[in-house]
Amino acid sequence: MLNIKQQTIQKSVTLSGVGLHTGAPTKMTFVPAKPNHGIKFQRIDLPGSPIIDADCDNVVDVSRGTTIEQSGGRVSTIEHTLAALVGLEIDNVLIQLDGPECPIMDGSSIEFVNKLKEAGTEEQNALRDFFDVQEPLFYREAARNVEIAALPLDDYRVTVMVDYNSPVLGSQHASITDIRQFETEIASCRTFCFLHELEMLYKNNLIRGGDL
Repeated sequence: MLNIKQQTIQKSVTLSGVGLHTGAPTKMTFVPAKPNHGIKFQRIDLPGSPIIDADCDNVVDVSRGTTIEQSGGRVSTIEHTLAALVGLEIDNVLIQLDGPECPIMDGSSIEFVNKLKEAGTEEQNALRDFFDVQEPLFYREAARNVEIAALPLDDYRVTVMVDYNSPVLGSQHASITDIRQFETEIASCRTFCFLHELEMLYKNNLIRGGDL
């Protein structure tokens, strides 16, 4: 069962690490926010400390990570941070960064989850907005062989199938039926790449903060 009311965190919490692609050290602070604030990033290292809404309309790059940009500020590799917030049903928070990229931590979302749980959640006097899927919705990128389907359902279910065409991994399938399963079943899943991809990634100035 999903929460009906919006939530924020009870207190500010901070963690530090290096960016996966830039290798740059970054300090990230999660700050409580008012109802209907949403999830926003703030580049406190830039003049004017620009704020970037975590909105799909602000996505400017998806090369081995998600980058958003707004008002002269840019933040990359935001997916593990956002996953933790969604998994813990936190709707309103300001995320302050002193660098261009979220820290990769251990390569998963679990350290963000643990830090946010340390902050605690607080229910707010405002209702959450829900998107009611009334008919099947499909999105496909044929070039990348990616497809997403959203189907009407009176329950909660997220199912994922991936196939990297690799004898090492093969096809993988996972499904959750409760958002609370995110912490135990999904949050510790780590970013990885194949050995044959390393040279290409380095040539494209990526994974500078990754470990072998």
